[in-house]
Amino acid sequence: MDAISRFHEIVLCDFEFFASYGERPEPLCMVARELHSGRTYRVWADELNRLNAPPFAVDASTLFVAYYASAELGCFLALNWPMPARILDLFVEFRCLTNGLGTLCGDSLLGALVYHGIDCIDSADKESMRQLAMRGGPFTDGEQAALLDYCNLDVVALGKLLRAMVSRIDVPRALLRGRFMAAAAKIEWIGIPVDVAMLRTLRTNWRQVHNRLVRAVDSEYGVFTAKIGPDACDSPWSFSSARWAEWLVRHNISWPRLLSGALALDDDTFRAMSKRYPEIASIRELRHTLGQLRLHDLAVGSDGRNRTLLSAFRSTTGRNQPSTSKFIFGLSCWLRSLIRPEPGRALSYVDWEQQEFGIAAALSCDVAMQAAYSSGDPYLTFAKQAGAVPANATKHSHPKERAQFKVCALAVQYGMGEESLGMSLGEPVVAARQLLRLHRQTYPKFWAWSEGAVNHAMLLGHLDTVFGWRVHVGPNANPRSLANFPCQANGSEMLRLACSLLTEAGLTVCAPIHDAVLIEADADVIDEAVKATHAIMQQASEIVLGGFPLRTDANVVRHPDCYRDDRGAKMWELVNSILAEASDLDAALSLIDS
Repeated sequence: MDAISRFHEIVLCDFEFFASYGERPEPLCMVARELHSGRTYRVWADELNRLNAPPFAVDASTLFVAYYASAELGCFLALNWPMPARILDLFVEFRCLTNGLGTLCGDSLLGALVYHGIDCIDSADKESMRQLAMRGGPFTDGEQAALLDYCNLDVVALGKLLRAMVSRIDVPRALLRGRFMAAAAKIEWIGIPVDVAMLRTLRTNWRQVHNRLVRAVDSEYGVFTAKIGPDACDSPWSFSSARWAEWLVRHNISWPRLLSGALALDDDTFRAMSKRYPEIASIRELRHTLGQLRLHDLAVGSDGRNRTLLSAFRSTTGRNQPSTSKFIFGLSCWLRSLIRPEPGRALSYVDWEQQEFGIAAALSCDVAMQAAYSSGDPYLTFAKQAGAVPANATKHSHPKERAQFKVCALAVQYGMGEESLGMSLGEPVVAARQLLRLHRQTYPKFWAWSEGAVNHAMLLGHLDTVFGWRVHVGPNANPRSLANFPCQANGSEMLRLACSLLTEAGLTVCAPIHDAVLIEADADVIDEAVKATHAIMQQASEIVLGGFPLRTDANVVRHPDCYRDDRGAKMWELVNSILAEASDLDAALSLIDS
């Protein structure tokens, strides 16, 4: 326990709480134990609500320990308690210690205990207690005692797990990760404002919109067929791969294929190809909508806020993985127009420009690559540096070349080979090979750094970010994933640090989204909030990248306007026109009936 011996107190804490779909947590009970003294606090909801602060210290001399701490910290917010200054989340640290190893026991508290050979509560008993808590009150005296006892068992288990793990935890960096879990709790508490009336209209009329949407979009493609039989109950339309193949031939588009020779029809392929061929974008958006959209799954609380678990640190690279059906930014792009600031309020989507290119340039110390990023248009500058376009070229004078060098630059960061790059470009393999050769010649230090990272992983069995988030390398490691890890995982570090700094500065963060944040403020001060966000995001990039700053861009939306994602704008307008037509038809039928 030497690693945490400097703390005057070490508090192990667990809450049981009730949370309806899309709502904030309602604490039911809490058990906390101070590790040195053994002092234990067992507190039921009525007493919790009378406390103005937790019954234990939360200053910098106290280490607050939890398993998936954002859940406990959400209860702190519900009780209006001050946040702990120092947070150690054993879920996050267990993920870091085992990331990439594919443990069979999972990463729940039970899984972590099993992994370390620690006796623990039976999974069936744990599930029954969880169901009891999620049922909500009122509770009998016996049920209250059972929940407190269950909560206490988790605290006892937490103490055993801490002892088993602490010698392998890099405490200073672990506290940085715990700091983000406090930010995550605040972000989940706030939620994203949604146009509830429009959502209700969509849910009510979705079957009708669904059918008209297919007919409207497919009129340009002719690739959907009507289903017959019981399968038509769920969705009356089926995508025809044969008709799609015919459409591709008519439009002279070369499409990626599987090893079997069949067309690759996964969404990743459609997304990649739609970037190369904009005429594919509408059919891709329609397929994604029909395949993924479950409007009733979108978690919206009674206050009109989309609120769901961010699932922090769930991905191998440490990125958040919120539910794609519950989180509005996980749905099709056009549905993001449901995001709408409340009266008197405004939102801003602030993102880092070409974040992954900038990270690669900074961490590889490739001066030419850094110059390309600093130019403001790294892809056109790459083409200039490679001698493919003249020094006075612009994106308007050489759009095709810029597009090709952009695809190449992004492909390199994802470890894409010449064949895949050729397919993405719609060009012969020889052309892709030449682009990759130019990239190697132009940015040799980047290539040495990238290949060095893969070699390090293969030889030593792990890769780390600048703040110590680790992926362990197993026998079946994918070199492409390893090559991509430094950019993705350090980008995740940057976003987490920015969220921590933003929330600690008192700014209202509604959501983190890959390389961006959605912030909220009163409409008359949103510009000041955006300015502060720019400064903090640049500061975060400089901290992660050793002083190298990344640029940020911002889009502001004020009430009554809704958020707009250009990729889904056409679909959103089409859906609105369908709803308007349906409304006009209903009104006409009502007049006839009267």
